[in-house]
Amino acid sequence: MIGAIIGDIIGSRFEFDNHLSEEFELFAKRSVFTDDSALTIAVARWLLGDGPLVTILVDEFDGYPGLSYGGGFNRWASYGGGDPYDSFGNGAAMRVSAVGHFARDETDCLDLARDSAAVTHSHPEGIKGAQATAWSVWAALNGATASHIRQEIQARFKYDMVKDWFTGYEFDVTCPGTVPPALICALEATSYERAVRKMVSIGGDTDTICAIGGALAEVLFGIPPEIEAEANKRLDEHVLGVIELFRNRLHLVQPSPHSLVIRRRTKEPPETWW
Repeated sequence: MIGAIIGDIIGSRFEFDNHLSEEFELFAKRSVFTDDSALTIAVARWLLGDGPLVTILVDEFDGYPGLSYGGGFNRWASYGGGDPYDSFGNGAAMRVSAVGHFARDETDCLDLARDSAAVTHSHPEGIKGAQATAWSVWAALNGATASHIRQEIQARFKYDMVKDWFTGYEFDVTCPGTVPPALICALEATSYERAVRKMVSIGGDTDTICAIGGALAEVLFGIPPEIEAEANKRLDEHVLGVIELFRNRLHLVQPSPHSLVIRRRTKEPPETWW
C-alpha cells in the first residue's frame, strides 16, 4: 500500500506537466499526496473495519478537500455518496492496493477488489481494473514471478500486456488505458525507483499511473528506506497512522506512536475504533 502512496507523491507534480524522461529529481517542493493517497487510505480503513466504505470515502473527501478528485467522484462525494455512477475511470484501480495485502486468498482478493470499486466504479471495466491491480499485488506477495503475473493479467483480465504502450502514449484516465502500462512498468523494472521513473516518463495521468504501478513495484522490489523516509515527510499524522495500523494488523512492523492516530477529524470520532 505504501508503494502506491509514494508513487502518487512522486508522480503528482508531473500530472499536468508531463516529463517524458526517466531523469528527474524524485522529490521536489511540489511533490505532494493527492486524492490517490487519500482514497487508498479510505480502502485500508474499510478493510480494517472502520465502517461502510461509502462513509469512509466521503470522510476522506471531506477531510482533504481540493485534491483534484475526478469529476464523477467529486459530485458523488459532495452529496454524501449514494448510488454508484458506472465509472470505468482509473480511480477504482488507484485506491485498491491494500486489498492485495489484506486478502486471505485469491477469491477473497477478487471479491474485495470488486466490492471496493463497485460503490462508485460499477462499470465492468472499472471493477476489472481494480481486480487486476489487487490481484497483481496479491500474486507477487504469494511468490508469482513477473513473467507469470504478466501472462495471467493478459489471460484473466484481457489486457494487452505485450503492446508498446510507451510510444505516443496520450493522457488517459480510464482503467483500460492506465492499468496495463502501469503494471508493465513495474514488471519490467529492476527496482522500485526504476519502475516509478519509467511510469513518470510515459506521461499521462502520472500520479495515478505511479500509484497503480508503485503498489506492485513495492512487493516485487521493496522500497529503499530513504525513499520511504522522504515520502513520509509529506504525509500527515492521519495518513501515517492508518499506514502503521494496517501494517501492524498484517504483523509487518512493531507498533509506533503513529498507530495511535487513526482519524483526522472533521467529524466527531466514534467511541471506539472497532
